[in-house]
Parts: sequence; structure tokens; C-alpha cells
Amino acid sequence: MIASAIALAGALGGVALTAASVGTASAAANSCGYLFDDFNYSSSSDSSLTAHGWVPRTYSGGPGVPGATWSANSISFPTNGGQKVMQLTASTDGTGGGTNQAELYTAQKRYLEGTYASRIRFTDTPTGGNDGDHINETFFTISPLNGDLDPTYSELDFSEYLPNGGWGETGPINYQTTWYTYRNDPWYADNVHSEERQSFDGWHDLVVTVSGGHVIYYIDGQQVGDHSGKFYPRQTMTINWNLWFIDTAAHSGGLSTYIQQVDWVLYAKNQVLTPSQATAQAAAYRGAGNAFTDTVDSSGPCVTPSGSSSPSPSASASKSPSSSPSPSTSTPPATSCASAPEWSINGIYTTGQTVKHEKSANGNPNGPGSGQGKHLWRAKWWTQGSEPGWTANWEDLGHC
Repeated sequence: MIASAIALAGALGGVALTAASVGTASAAANSCGYLFDDFNYSSSSDSSLTAHGWVPRTYSGGPGVPGATWSANSISFPTNGGQKVMQLTASTDGTGGGTNQAELYTAQKRYLEGTYASRIRFTDTPTGGNDGDHINETFFTISPLNGDLDPTYSELDFSEYLPNGGWGETGPINYQTTWYTYRNDPWYADNVHSEERQSFDGWHDLVVTVSGGHVIYYIDGQQVGDHSGKFYPRQTMTINWNLWFIDTAAHSGGLSTYIQQVDWVLYAKNQVLTPSQATAQAAAYRGAGNAFTDTVDSSGPCVTPSGSSSPSPSASASKSPSSSPSPSTSTPPATSCASAPEWSINGIYTTGQTVKHEKSANGNPNGPGSGQGKHLWRAKWWTQGSEPGWTANWEDLGHC
């Protein structure tokens, strides 16, 4: 269930998560920052597509059938129900050279905590040719894997839908998988997953909240997974959809073609939205005629708007300290820093333990420092491999 690791640069720092008011497109721009795209483009070569930060994949390699082609021509923008949609098309004749797969992803690796939402049309049958192929229809976020068993690797598979099964399973089956790390050879996967053994043919609203140590997955407003502990993401990621064949073992001859469509995508930075709030915010952008907005980097600081209502406990990242008071910004006594150990990427920390550490510049602990100097950090809950300053796992107690 591994999606393609894309080595992309870019970063975005994290701040405390809040509940956000929604309902108007203008309100969103004044909050913590949003990405919204209605996918109103003419083709994969539309200059606005790349200007808005999207990349149609054209490089070779996994996942999928060895020798398959990833082509920008496999991404199109037809009209469905009066609205433009992004369409991924994949086809196979049962050979690697005769297999085409599709993927669209963000050029920048800058998405971490907050709410992700997308309206997606999954399909159970091909638009042409024989049915039965092990096709994988996806929506996910991912960071690069910096070597085998990289403890900072982060991947959230919001949905991997296998209408005809695969990986030894019969279909239809849908997975949500949260990754800690993996190794290609010999294969070893360290993840946790949820699954639904039912058909998802048709349009569905997928919403995921990443907050307070919990990754909570929803489909059409119903919670289908809650993953936590060490699997909580540890660095910023890209946003991706792809459509690919797990193998050709079930192919029965001729050319078979499958599609997956995406109506819109929404990301609310550092905010916990209920599924209904997320879809309402997308509707507000569309209703205002705003086909694209990106205030992820420009908006902030992240504060709960005056008079806004928090999501209900059942739909928010419950069982977490996200509703606790804001972290203290006072400088601790120097003796606190002197007695605290240096943070270690391999260390295991429990609630209340303190470390000193200078956060990295781009979410990679092995990369350059931020230049902000060492701070004293206190663990909010059990954590491992989560760099202080880049996730909500740590409370900043101030400069050493």
C-alpha cells in the first residue's frame, strides 16, 4: 500500500491548531491559511495549473506495473454535472509497455497539521475493456523517504480504493493507512491501517484531520479511522492523487481503461474542521466564484476567530490536548535548559519530558538548522521521531 515517494523541496512551520469558523470565502482568507482548488483548467498543459503549484507526473518508476508510463496526457479536466473536474485515466493491455498510469501532486512539500478534504469519484468498472484489473484509486500526502527505515518519513493514505482487490485481497476494499516508515529490500512496512469492505463507486467526500497526535479519517461524514502514536506525521508533505495498477495478474485481455475524478480539494492549515464545515467552506469558495485560493503561506497567525464555534467532540481530534491552553512563551530559567538532554530522533519521550533542540529549517532534522537557536521543549504526549518545532507533539517553553 505504498504510494510514490516524491523528492520535493519546500517547507512550512507548524503552529497550534484551532477550531475555525467557516461559511464565507472571505473569512477563510483571514484565518490560518487555506488551499482551495476547483480544478477549473483547460488541460494538463494549462499554464495556470503549474502556476497554482500542481505537477502532472511524467517520471518513471513505482508504484505500479514495472515499465508503465506516467503521462501528463493521462490528466484531463472534463465537465461533470456542470462543473469542471480533474480526471485521472489509467489503462493497461496486460504488459508493462502497454500500461499508462496517472498522478497529480503539489510542487511544494508544505502540508502538515490541519484539515484535508476532497470530493472524489471512485469507479468500480472500466470505461472500456474487460473488468477485473487490480486498479488502485488514491488520495494521499507524502514526504520523501531519506533512506531505509527513515524515522522522519510521513505518509497519510486518506484512501486507497481497490474495486477489484489486490495485495491478496478480494474487492471492493478501501484502505486508510498511516505510515511510520518502510524499507524496500527486503520489504518491511511499519504502518497502521483501517479498511472498509464495500463498494465506493460514485462521489464521496473525504475529510481528514491531523491534530493533537491523532489522524482521524472520515468518508461522507462518518469516521472510519483514528490513527495515533508514533504514526503521527513528523514532517511536511505533498498532496497527491494517483491511479495505478498494483499488478497485471488479473488482466483478461485487450485494453482496459479506468478513471478517477476529483471535484475539488481543500486544505485548512492548523485548523480542525468537521466534515460538514469542510464541505461548507468548499461550497463557499465555489459560491463566491473563487476557483482557486492559496493563503497557506501568507495568512496567520493562527487564532480562533472571535465568536466562532468549535467542532463537536465527535468530529474533532478528541482525546488530545488540542483544546488545552496555548503553550507558554515565557523564557524558562537557564538551569532548565542546562539540565534538559539534547533531543534525539531515536529517543522515546512521554508526557512532560523536556529536551533542548534547535528546530531544522525545513522539517528535516538531518538538514540545516533554522537559525533560531536552541529552545526548551516539553512533550505533550508519547512521541518518537517527531522533531520539536515541526509538530504539535511538543510545547515550546522558550529560548535557552
